[in-house]
Amino acid sequence: MEEKKIDINSIIGFVLIFVILAYMLWQNQPTPEELEAQQKAKQEQVEKEKSDQTVQQEKNTTATIADYTADAADSLQVNALKNKLGAFAFSGLNAKEGQTKVESDLLNLIFDNKGGYLSEVKLKKFVNYDSVPIYLIKDNNASFNINFGTTDSRILNTNDLYFKPTVTKNGDETIVSMKLEVSETQFLEYRYAVKDNDYMIGFTVRSQGLNNIINGSQPIILDWKLKGYRHAKSISYENRYTDIHYDYEDGKDDYMGSRDDEETVNDVSWIGYKQHFFSSALLTDTQFKRVTLKAENQVQDEEVDTVYTKNFESTIPLVLQAGEINQSMDWYYGPSDYELLKKYDRNLDELVPLGWGIFGWINRYVFIPLFSFLSGFLPYGIAIVVMTILVKILLSFVQYKQFLSQAKLKILKPELDEIREKYKNNKMKAQQETMALQSKAGASPMAGCIPALIQLPVFYALFQFFPSAFDLRQKSFLWVTDLSSYDTVATLPFHIPFYGDHVSLFPILASIAIFFYMRLTTGQNMNAQPQQEGMPDMAKMMKYMMYFSPIMMLFFFNNYASGLSLYYFISNVISIGIILVIKNYILDEDKIHAQIQENKKKPKKQNRFQKKMAEMMEQAEKQKQMQNKTKK
Repeated sequence: MEEKKIDINSIIGFVLIFVILAYMLWQNQPTPEELEAQQKAKQEQVEKEKSDQTVQQEKNTTATIADYTADAADSLQVNALKNKLGAFAFSGLNAKEGQTKVESDLLNLIFDNKGGYLSEVKLKKFVNYDSVPIYLIKDNNASFNINFGTTDSRILNTNDLYFKPTVTKNGDETIVSMKLEVSETQFLEYRYAVKDNDYMIGFTVRSQGLNNIINGSQPIILDWKLKGYRHAKSISYENRYTDIHYDYEDGKDDYMGSRDDEETVNDVSWIGYKQHFFSSALLTDTQFKRVTLKAENQVQDEEVDTVYTKNFESTIPLVLQAGEINQSMDWYYGPSDYELLKKYDRNLDELVPLGWGIFGWINRYVFIPLFSFLSGFLPYGIAIVVMTILVKILLSFVQYKQFLSQAKLKILKPELDEIREKYKNNKMKAQQETMALQSKAGASPMAGCIPALIQLPVFYALFQFFPSAFDLRQKSFLWVTDLSSYDTVATLPFHIPFYGDHVSLFPILASIAIFFYMRLTTGQNMNAQPQQEGMPDMAKMMKYMMYFSPIMMLFFFNNYASGLSLYYFISNVISIGIILVIKNYILDEDKIHAQIQENKKKPKKQNRFQKKMAEMMEQAEKQKQMQNKTKK
């Protein structure tokens, strides 16, 4: 085996490498200044790390203190809510302030989390007299509250509590659920169902799992309040048709009138706060057993620029079902339009005051269908004129009978005066002879009264129809901008009591027409009346009425609907024309006189009433003669 030897070249190479490395290390060693700088930088780094650790420790400490403080505050809040609300403290912690907005084709609605009720209702298709959108609820003018007791001796009001909102969409229906929660499975819920193209909103108040929380031994009171906003130009006129209507005892209806009042009603199906042309109504599927209604007037007079018309309030005790609240209802927020309300088939059309008895019947089955037909193809003002003409033509035969009776009495007047003069000392005998002559001639005063009475239901029905006709609202005609309100041709710089601060032209025209009409008819009546004691006073009274009636019309209708004044103007002009035609072209006094003479010759058969009256007068006459003999 060959022996290994030391390689001198390798040793020399390693030594050289070592020498070179040593030289490089010596050459690159830091100077004393660099060593000092490095030492300083190292010290600053250590101090910085210490500072960062201190800051972090302080932050951690602050966070810990804040967390502790928040926990303590939450604990205090929870305790305060539990002390105040008891089981409903859960709702106070989980529900927050806020609003839920829902829009349909007809309504803009805002639901408030506090109280769970509607805080705003806007009717999208209508504006008021000043072109401002119609709001039935806005700026806290309404409230809806349920007051109830709990089993832990608390009294709560829902309008002070926060509801949790949920909105779901189902086709054309939007469901708004407002829940006042005790837990996720225990709550009091207001459930609203809003449909497109419908002013009726489904509404249910129900509770779940609260049978051991709500105290059934204490009354549960639903309280609904609303201040009606002014919507019309004349607040006094609007206020005259603003009141509370209600339906009770399965179909009966009534209203409180425009005065301040308070009533208690049983078995109520709906309550309507009517503001002339707009209404807010609460309807129930299960009748309210007992309701207290209250209305308070907010209008002092026409001169005061008042925001509200009336303050309405309903107090309704609710009945628990198996310890739970479960009341299915509906809200109606919309126009007081007869045709629209009638479609709901819930007697809501009674919100429109068409008159009682025969007056309402005439409006429902004659004037409303007739006007709806005419206004379907004619402007509303022209429709009023045409309807007035048709009514006057229909009643023209009645007016003819009335004028004919007056003409007969006028012809008989000389003979009647002779009878009264002949028996001036025996009024009973004079009355008997007068009645006998009138009966034979067929000229009884009652023949003129009966036609006038026939016209009264028609006139009164129309008097109710025009102020209630929603279709006339904001419809123009000639110089009139709104047939449902007064027209203005001049504004006065002052206010006249009972008249106002403006001049309406249609009432002036109607008053002039009434004056000439009364001049014709009153003159005819005065000429037909026989002379008798006290007659001059009667003539004066009739003469005064001829001037007083037009003046009363002028003042009374200056603030009324111009559509009604238009009707009276056209009606009286037509009446004047009918009278002139009857007087000049139809009635012939000579023929009437000849007919009377023929009638007087014929034996007149008395009816039962006439016989009874004749017998009573004969008995009275005999008694008077006996008394005179006794005195002698």
